[in-house]
Amino acid sequence: MAKKIPQPTTPPRERAFLVGVDIRGKEQILTLEDSLLELALLADTAGVDVVGELTQKLSHPNVETYIGPGKVEELKALAEETLAEVVIFDDELNPRHQRELEKALGKNIRVIDRTALILDIFAQHAHTKEGMLQVELAQYEYNLPRLTRAWTHLERQAGGGGGRAGSTGGVGLRGPGETQIEVDRRAIRKRMAHIKVELEKVEAHRTMYRSQRKRSRIPTVALVGYTNAGKSTLLNRLSKADVYVADQLFATLDPTTRRVQLPGDNLALITDTVGFIQKLPTSVVAAFHATLEEIAEADLLLHVVDISHPNALGQFQAVQETLEEIGASHIPMVTALNKMDRLKNPENARKVLEQFPKSVAISALAGTGINDLLLLVQEELFEAYVPVNVRLPYKEGALISLFHELGQVERVEHERGGVQMQGRLPGRLLAQFSAFQIKPNNGHKNGETLTADVEEV
Repeated sequence: MAKKIPQPTTPPRERAFLVGVDIRGKEQILTLEDSLLELALLADTAGVDVVGELTQKLSHPNVETYIGPGKVEELKALAEETLAEVVIFDDELNPRHQRELEKALGKNIRVIDRTALILDIFAQHAHTKEGMLQVELAQYEYNLPRLTRAWTHLERQAGGGGGRAGSTGGVGLRGPGETQIEVDRRAIRKRMAHIKVELEKVEAHRTMYRSQRKRSRIPTVALVGYTNAGKSTLLNRLSKADVYVADQLFATLDPTTRRVQLPGDNLALITDTVGFIQKLPTSVVAAFHATLEEIAEADLLLHVVDISHPNALGQFQAVQETLEEIGASHIPMVTALNKMDRLKNPENARKVLEQFPKSVAISALAGTGINDLLLLVQEELFEAYVPVNVRLPYKEGALISLFHELGQVERVEHERGGVQMQGRLPGRLLAQFSAFQIKPNNGHKNGETLTADVEEV
């Protein structure tokens, strides 16, 4: 009789209690209720079970514990009653808030915030060397001012990518009177410096790769959108690819590029990028600089919006704000109102099209509206011409040739140091010429080079 081999058991999920605070006068894209619902989805994605939530309205955060002393006591009782192991705040806590809250709630309950939760999810979903390095750097930048425990605490949280965070050997080099925390901080800074050097190499490789793509004259389209809007599903539909898809937040983290056939026998390269979210941590934006440059260097943005979400417009605005933050708001954009198949009345999607610029209602899962979307992308990339007036230095010979080759030249004036060109360019080329545009009739001296707003015709 064969001996039965015991199967490994799945470790129990942590139990979490959520805390949301409504600060009067603070601008929020989502309501407190919607924001906590999103936080619960983030917790589930991270492998945590939500066992309850607590909210409070304040004119300003408490200096010591973020929420008021009475709410702290209430939170402690509720956490103990629900056997919660971790308390997750919907806003970013400063180190003092986190320290005082953990002291008040007891040693058996950890306190983290939205930023730490997002970083944990990123650490789980980063699979390439670049992604792991970016996550590890963001975690260190977040943890450095919060370093109050032994080194092993951070070692467990590191995103990986270049060896263990505690392998620098700094503990054995402690000088006279130097505390353990000082040693740990020095070791973290050394590791961060190393990661930044590695990411600079990645950025240089990406820059070279983008230059090769531009020389091929195949336009690039960046898929952007709120997390879980359906970007990966749309990329699979457009390119007949097999990109990983899951109904959860931040299912894909590393960028994926596929070639897509457009109407009229034209080609485009479409890149799926990391999903955005409200309150996206600044450290994450900074750490993912190399990846987000794929968006800033694109010829066209394809903004995917989950039209079935009750706050679709708020999510749209959150993405727009992030695009401005990374310097990509000037790039032409079309909008795909996705997940029509989830609506009881799909006509409702078409009624809100006018609220979104250059939009098409689609279902990436069912394939509805895909042809209309491809026609719109084709029009924006190859048929929509925009009036421009630029002064190009002679050293920018490639741009001068590009204008002559793909644009509609109306006037050329050769001047000292450069050439002034006026005419029309395909919308996809605007980003390459934006730094050299001349704004007419604005009171500036003749010939002053400015970044101008361009009106499409």
